[in-house]
Amino acid sequence: MSNLYSTHLSSRKTQEIQAVELLVALNTLASRQVSVTFLGERMTLDVVALIALHDKYGVALADTLAFAKALVDHGLENTSLDIVQAIKAQKSANEFDSGSQIKATDVVLYGFGRIGRILARLLMSRPASESGLQLKAIVVRPAGEGDLAKRASLLERDSVHGWFNGSVQVDTTNNGIIVNGRFIKVIYASDPSEVDYTAHDINDAIVIDNTGKWKDEAGLGKHLASKGVKKVLLTAPAKGEIKNIVYGVNHDTIGSDTIVSAASCTTNAITPTLKVLHDEYGIVHGHMETIHAFTNDQNLVDNHHKADRRGRAAPLNMVMTSTGAASAVSKAIPELKGKLSGNAIRVPTPNVSLAILNLNFEKSVGDTKAINALIQSKAQSEQWQAQIDYSDSPEAVSTDFVGSEKVAIFDAKATIATDNRATLYVWYDNEMGYSTQVIRVAEEMAK
Repeated sequence: MSNLYSTHLSSRKTQEIQAVELLVALNTLASRQVSVTFLGERMTLDVVALIALHDKYGVALADTLAFAKALVDHGLENTSLDIVQAIKAQKSANEFDSGSQIKATDVVLYGFGRIGRILARLLMSRPASESGLQLKAIVVRPAGEGDLAKRASLLERDSVHGWFNGSVQVDTTNNGIIVNGRFIKVIYASDPSEVDYTAHDINDAIVIDNTGKWKDEAGLGKHLASKGVKKVLLTAPAKGEIKNIVYGVNHDTIGSDTIVSAASCTTNAITPTLKVLHDEYGIVHGHMETIHAFTNDQNLVDNHHKADRRGRAAPLNMVMTSTGAASAVSKAIPELKGKLSGNAIRVPTPNVSLAILNLNFEKSVGDTKAINALIQSKAQSEQWQAQIDYSDSPEAVSTDFVGSEKVAIFDAKATIATDNRATLYVWYDNEMGYSTQVIRVAEEMAK
């Protein structure tokens, strides 16, 4: 074997040994309720994936391994940190203090469609714990024989996101699903008023309503009238005075609110980037166009639909429709009220969408290189690393971002900027990226 091949092989073997040791350290930290992220990304417990993550960001595996071991030796418990940010800031493990154990909060998923199932996957992929968000039940409409098995199968198998990385079993005796060894009760009801959660040992729960059936205080308030419910989180834009929350931008305004909205997938995708740009350059006005994957509220074939154009076959057409995402941004960034317009085009792809931002600024952005550099630096900052990702590949297409837990992926190669104007392109997995934001809002509501 030549020296070149030997050198690369030896280097890879070293990385694999380090990755295995890192897995041990991460598992130890997880058992102590320490959440460790990598520039905002979850550190998957897989050797090849861990090495790839380090290669992606150009971080030495030996450095993260040494820091993780130091955290273990330090006895850190009940806290969270980003290991790359800690290394960049040249912090030592001893500078991190243990926190008090987070209390357990019961969670109920009201509805089990696209977002509901992804929320279940994310929640049940976490290490088993008696603290934090605890998925206790799923509420769905009454159905016929075999429904439980179908629900479990839809959770386990997904045409977009693939097989669930875990075990899913049906418990017909107790009318529930066992996911990664944990029991989830399946409750059948047509209305929140029919459910007494305390009868299922569920108390002070956060109900995450992903049906979209109710969007105002009167409708969502039905959940609060159910025994065992303390707070409600809507996975759609809310009407009236209910706050639309985009985590990372205005989650600090939740306070003691008992009903909150996590806004829409598109609002979550564009708001962090708009916040960064407005803070830097000052947005005068602009237009947002989202090229959006088709959704379940469209028809597969031409048929009657209460909304304009959505009755035409989704897999065969580009369908122009409206979006409230642009106006909803102002609920998270009040300074942008009345400054943005928006429209949407549904296209024949099942997932991953693209927001196009045409913006005019108070200050000059300089050129494309300058505005790209700004977004890249923000994407790697501790403040925005969980929300914004940065892509500079000339070959990037929509399927590359399926499964991305970042709510927005900035496409640097598509940027057009000059003087006080810019056209920017932001990809987003409108299912997975949005769901991660929903969970963050739920955690904030649970304190």
